[in-house]
Amino acid sequence: MKNLFILSMFLVAFPFSRIKAQVEFKNYKLDTIFANDTKNVGLFFPEPIQQGIAGSDNFVLTYNREKEQTFALLQATPGKESNLLVISNSGAVFSYIVKYSEELQNLNYFIEKSGSIGNVNRVVVDSENVKIETDLLLNAEIKPSLNDRLYLDKFSSYLLNKSATSAKLRKRNEKVILKLENIVFHKEYLYFVIEIQNRSAIDYEVNFLKVSVKTRKNGKKKSTQSLIMDPVFKYDMPNKIGVGETARFVYVMPKFSIADDKLVMLDLNEKNGERNLKLKIKQRFINNPN
Repeated sequence: MKNLFILSMFLVAFPFSRIKAQVEFKNYKLDTIFANDTKNVGLFFPEPIQQGIAGSDNFVLTYNREKEQTFALLQATPGKESNLLVISNSGAVFSYIVKYSEELQNLNYFIEKSGSIGNVNRVVVDSENVKIETDLLLNAEIKPSLNDRLYLDKFSSYLLNKSATSAKLRKRNEKVILKLENIVFHKEYLYFVIEIQNRSAIDYEVNFLKVSVKTRKNGKKKSTQSLIMDPVFKYDMPNKIGVGETARFVYVMPKFSIADDKLVMLDLNEKNGERNLKLKIKQRFINNPN
């Protein structure tokens, strides 16, 4: 409930003389969405998602941050209940209570437009017909200054300008080496400092580098579930690494943690080639960043 509390305090302190856009609030009862760490819960919104925020670290909402889509996945680890706030590209606001549950009765939620509690440009309040104007206050709360690409660019550059350290993890395939140099936690983000070395006699062209969380299932039939996580920012991501060259770059991810039965996978895929690499990152590296 952290976001709602901060918003309430902001409204009390905000000077009415600076009001520009009308925002009204109405009384409502939040629906509850249940999730756990063994299944993906699908959320299908009526409009493409612009932003989504979970109020607690034990809930992870994954959606495409580079290309707006209507689909998101929710996972949870055991812990206290929290809240989930989602804004569509039209400004519609959707708010829910989220709880961890070992047993899930519903794996897919199809959300109607009527499920919106309002809009960031015009949200109705019923409490005493109070009308407060604010310069897109909800957007300011949901989009912290750290989302500014200039800041992410500056901090990523700082990390790369530091002296390179010995890689925590590495994977090799045909003289192409993928290294995880560092994972740094800074103000709600995880910065993955990554290096690709090309010691082969052929240029290496990058098709993609994906980050995913994999759940390892034990038993007679071992299997894995994979949840792709999109970075919020990429710094100096190379398209090609020439012969004898080394490329260092940064992937910026929203902060997250993983349970014992999970790991993070870096999946590097070569364009028009088969020198692909998969680098496994275990829980201790993700949950204990620098």
